[in-house]
Formats: sequence, C-alpha cells, structure tokens
Amino acid sequence: MCGRFTLAVSPEELQAAFPNFHIPPDLPPSYNIAPGQPVPVLPNTREKKLTFHKWGLVPSWAKDKNFGGYNLINARGETVAEKASFRAAYRRRRCLIPADGFYEWRKEPSQRGKTPYYIYLKNKNPFAFAGLWEIWHSPYGDELHSCCIITTKPNEVVKPIHNRMPVILAPEEYPLWLASEEKSPQELQLLLDPYPAGKMAAHPVSTFVNSPRNNSAKCVQPAPPPKQLDLDF
Repeated sequence: MCGRFTLAVSPEELQAAFPNFHIPPDLPPSYNIAPGQPVPVLPNTREKKLTFHKWGLVPSWAKDKNFGGYNLINARGETVAEKASFRAAYRRRRCLIPADGFYEWRKEPSQRGKTPYYIYLKNKNPFAFAGLWEIWHSPYGDELHSCCIITTKPNEVVKPIHNRMPVILAPEEYPLWLASEEKSPQELQLLLDPYPAGKMAAHPVSTFVNSPRNNSAKCVQPAPPPKQLDLDF
C-alpha cells in the first residue's frame, strides 16, 4: 500500500515538472501527507490546475461521505477495473498525484515494531502517482472531491521493505493517463507496472514520521539501519 508521502520541492520545481498545469506559487512543503488530509491532485479536467482532494476515495454513489473510511486510500492495479468503488473512475476520472517521495514500513524480525523507510527517485526530482478522483454530492448540495492512489507489486528497491508500492508514471505516460475521454482498462493496464528499480533509492528514517502531526524535514532524514539491506542499484 501507500499510506504516507511527501511533496517538499519548491513550487518552481513542481511547475517545471508539470508545465501543462498551473501550480500555486505559495504551495508549502509537506513532509508527512497522510490519509484523510487534502492532497494535491492534477485531474484530467479542462482547468489544468493543481487542486486538493481528500485522500480516501468516496464513490459518487456512496450513501455518505465516510464511505470506506481509510480503506479506499489505495486501489490495487490488478483489480481496479473490476471493483465497484473504482471502475467508473478508472475509465473516466484519472489524475496525477504529485510527490517527491513516499514511506513504507518494514517489519523487523528482531523487533516488535516496524522501521519506516523513505523511498524516492535517485535524482530527487518530483514525480507522479497514478490516481483516481471522484466527486460526491451530499443531499444538501455540498460537494466532496476525493482521490486514491493505485498500487502495484514492488520493484527490487521496495520488495525488501513492503509487498506493494504505488504506481509511478513516467512523464511520457501522462497524456494517456490524463486523457479526458473514457479509456478502456486494456489501454490503461500497461501503465500500472512497477517503476524501474534502477532509478530509485531508499533509506530508513526515524519513527518521528509515524505521527501525522509531525511535518518537517526531520521526517526524511536518514536513520541508522537496523540491519544491512541492499537497496541501491
């Protein structure tokens, strides 16, 4: 799964990475983005601007805005085209969720708890998760914009840490993913492979990141590994 991520690059760097979208010039750095929070989204709409959606998808047909709770923060790439909560959005309402890193927790055989790891691109550039978005309307006319991140099997960097990883799209894949017209699952499925391991790196971080209330650069600072892992390619 993907349950936390970061977007701490400057607005200028983010604008350079996504030149077809308007990026707010005052976007603050975020080192510990968690489920239930508003997260930055680049949706396949005509506006072409960064917006914020609640992380935790609420399908348009849900009876209330708490549908699924945190259970719908991720959609499995293998079944996203089949599950009722995701299949309509997969065809019509796709988005990029910009990030510059994400966290996964590794179970240590010799410890009770888990060790958090920070995972990122070696070049430290921002990138985009493959996401889905929805609009839910309340009986009173209010709107809730929500989203989720699609996950896939792990590559060789993530595999020693966790059995899932978020789908990271390459820039050349953005046009197909962001097409405004309906797309078939067959057209999209080839985009849901693990990102190349050779372009990624990871390091353990402090359990400081475990609390979503902690949102500073300390979250991503390297911590001594509990045991030696070959995570660099």
